[in-house]
Order: sequence, then structure tokens, then C-alpha cells
Amino acid sequence: MKINPIQQRINDHKATGKGGVVSVCSANPDVIIAAAKLATQYNDLLLVESTSNQVDQFGGYTGMKPVEFVAYVKNLLKENGLSDQNLVLGGDHLGPNAWQDQDSVTAMNHSEELIRHYVSAGYQKIHLDCSMSCSDDPVPLTDEIVAERAARLCKIAEDTAKATNQPHDIVYIIGTEVPVPGGAQEDLDVVTPTTPEAARTTYQVHQAIFEKHGLGDVWSRIVGLVVQPAVEFDHHSVVDYIPENAEKLSALANEFPNATFEAHSTDYQKPLAFQHLVRDHFAILKVGPALTFALREAYFALDHIAQDMQLNVPSFKATLEEIMVEKPKYWKKYYLGNEQEQRIARAYSLSDRCRYYLPEPKLQQVISEMKTAFAGRTIPLGLLKQYMPAEFDAVREGKIKGDFDNLVHFHIQLALLPYYEAAKI
Repeated sequence: MKINPIQQRINDHKATGKGGVVSVCSANPDVIIAAAKLATQYNDLLLVESTSNQVDQFGGYTGMKPVEFVAYVKNLLKENGLSDQNLVLGGDHLGPNAWQDQDSVTAMNHSEELIRHYVSAGYQKIHLDCSMSCSDDPVPLTDEIVAERAARLCKIAEDTAKATNQPHDIVYIIGTEVPVPGGAQEDLDVVTPTTPEAARTTYQVHQAIFEKHGLGDVWSRIVGLVVQPAVEFDHHSVVDYIPENAEKLSALANEFPNATFEAHSTDYQKPLAFQHLVRDHFAILKVGPALTFALREAYFALDHIAQDMQLNVPSFKATLEEIMVEKPKYWKKYYLGNEQEQRIARAYSLSDRCRYYLPEPKLQQVISEMKTAFAGRTIPLGLLKQYMPAEFDAVREGKIKGDFDNLVHFHIQLALLPYYEAAKI
């Protein structure tokens, strides 16, 4: 098998202390296309990850099984004239996450099948996350139980890779972060870094149990340990990375011959923070809600422009609000407060639960009508500057054309740019 491109990048980081990996955690087509274009500009990897909730053997909430998600991403690239040569697919939080309400035997059987589907579909980066308790488990689980279950899933992954003749070795991520993925669900108070002792224990317990189960040869492909470097965001606030607070945790990475740290919930950090995170060995940077937040920003801006140009199209913002009120499933238990506070959160929360509504047919119809209305029209520069000042500069400098898709993709790339800058070697 060929060396996994993620492993090569982590090897380079271990050798030089420079370079990282940008992980795009989104199934949105515009986000994936924008990321692919930016990765091409940087001649970098395009790592696209799906979570166990988004994509599983039953379809997940996207309605796609792993093999279908792989085909979907590759087709998006092909349709937009983009190569999949540097594409890597990753699976995030793979384990019993979606079946915590079931007993551990049933949940782990589902987890095994989940791993088989992901690996046979061609995913090259697998996050083994068995940290969550099932209905008959103690809370919390011990490190030993978590590692035993992770080793069980790793064995399934290795056997499946051999049986399906996968071209690259799989790389693995272990560990988990607190709170749950996708940003904090409640207002933040204090976020503290994972202690070096806890991270070391997770690493050592997993290593010992993997070796016990005959997986010692796999250990060099454990390239990341998920930890909390004390970065987080909730609906309306961001906890910024403070390097001094993570010094002891950062130093621990030097004890790992083949692994570095993976940082989740890095969305909305200041641009310089990403460079500091990579420097401090949090070399795998995951981002998700900030990208669909940027997409929503672009749609709102173009909505305003369309109204000012009197293009006679429905309002994207009004339609989104209408659908979210009508179908509160994805936000009701997260956005608390009075009616006004909930209304603000529905549109502008940094957690961006708007993203769950973007596939709604009615909203897709509005987006389609906006694209059609803008086609062949030139947005007056002053109007563009009013609502999309960064895009105004890009158009003036000849970096992009001023059409609908280019404006949307450029705006998403503004959120991604600091990641690729920090990750470059």
C-alpha cells in the first residue's frame, strides 16, 4: 500500500515543526467546491470529513451512505472542473455515537458495520471514537473500555482495507474532545485545556491495548490524538486560543513518535491563532460551522443586493426564517431565551444551525431563482461594496468575477484562508 498523504504531512510536521492539515467538516456543496478551489491554489490536500451522524450505513441525516458520500464529493469536483488527485476522505467520531440509546452490544455491532462501510468506500482517515456511554454502560467509560472498543473497530477497519484492496494505508485518530462536536450547546464559562496527564493516559492505554490485540503494526499510523487546547465557541462568543495556557499539553506531543494533536471547534479563531496552533503541534485543524456561517452571510448579502436591484425574487433571509419557525427540530432545544433572542440566534448564532435547513427544497428554489436573476447582470460596484466589501476589492483587483457563484465561494474562502496559511509548509 502507498503511504497515506495525511501520514506524510504529519511526518513532515514531526520532522520540522511546520505544516498542518486542514479538515473541512461539511457536506454542503458550495463549501466543498470553495475548499477545493482554495486547496488547489495552495497545492494542498483537500481533506473532507463526514461525521457518524451525517453519513452512516443507514444514510445518516444527509441521506447518504459512505459510498454515496464519496461519489457525491468526487462528482462535485468533476462537475466544477476540479481534480480529485489531492482529495482525502475522513470519518469523524466513528463509533457508537449515533446509537448511545441502545445497549452496548447492539451499538458496537452497528459501529462495526459503520467502519466496514466507511473503509470499503475509500475513506483514508478514521477517527475511532468509542468514548460515549451506551444505555447499559457506566458514565463515564474508563479509558480501558474506550480503548478496547477502539481496538475492536480498528481490527475491522484493517481487515476491510485488506479485503477491498484499498490503495492507501488508513491513518487513525483516537481520543475525543469536550464538549460534543459542533460547538458548545450552552453559553461558555471557562474552557480549560486537556491536562497532559489525561492525554498521556489516553495515548498509553490505547497503545497497550492495541498491542494486546495484535495491532502493534498499526500504531505508527495513529497520527492524531484529539484534545482540547481550550478553543471553543457557542452561540454568540468565542474562546480564543492562548498559547501560554496550553504549553504543557503542547510539549507532550514531543513524546509521540508518529502522532500530533487534532483540534476540534477551531471555528472563528483569530487568524494568527491558527499559526500558533500548528506551531504548538495542534496540527490537524477541523472547521465546519464557520464555513456554512460564511455561506449564509453571502446569501444574506446577495439577498440585500437583489432587493436593492429590484430583481423580483423571494427573500432568502425571510424564507429561511419561515422554514426554521415552521420546522424547529434542529434549533429549538439549542436556542433558548425570549422570542427576539431566538430570532437573532436562528439567523446569526455562531453554532449556525441554519446549515441543517439549506437542503430544504423551498430554500433551494429561492437560491436557484437568485442565481437566475443575477445571471448576465453586473452588480453596481457601489452596491457590491456596501454589502460585500471584501468581494468588491477582489473584483476590482481581478481576482474573481462578480457573478453569483464566484462571490459565494470567495466569501467562504475568506473563512478558510487562515487555515491554509497556517497549514502550509
